Amino acid sequence: MPIIDLYEHGEKRKNLAHFATLASLAAVDGEVNPKEKAVLDRFAFKLNITDAEYKEVMKKENRYPIETPHSGEKRLKRLFEFFQMAFADHTIDEDQVRLIEKYAVALGYPSKDAERIIKKSFDIFEGKISFEAYQYVLEH
Repeated sequence: MPIIDLYEHGEKRKNLAHFATLASLAAVDGEVNPKEKAVLDRFAFKLNITDAEYKEVMKKENRYPIETPHSGEKRLKRLFEFFQMAFADHTIDEDQVRLIEKYAVALGYPSKDAERIIKKSFDIFEGKISFEAYQYVLEH
């Protein structure tokens, strides 16, 4: 049984599901490189992911649902964190782009809005920016 099934509700389940999604993005090209691993490690700490949960999430056979936050700000923050993971190695391949597009739609963005947000994000996400700056640029 996947470890996420042990958490039926609450913030822990959402955090674990989000971390699993980030791990899927990092591994989309078949391997997690050291820079992506470093970003995953930071998110694991931030999201209170235990070592056992981390190991379980990283198993290839695990697939987790995407948790959709109700708050627009939380959805945007999850997408922002997803971009942080995607840009950890300063390259984005087609598989990662497709995963980002699917993730944005799964988060509740209509396709056209997802395309706009992703395009703007690619245009601005070359360096490290704060979430507040990211949110401001997308809203204006």
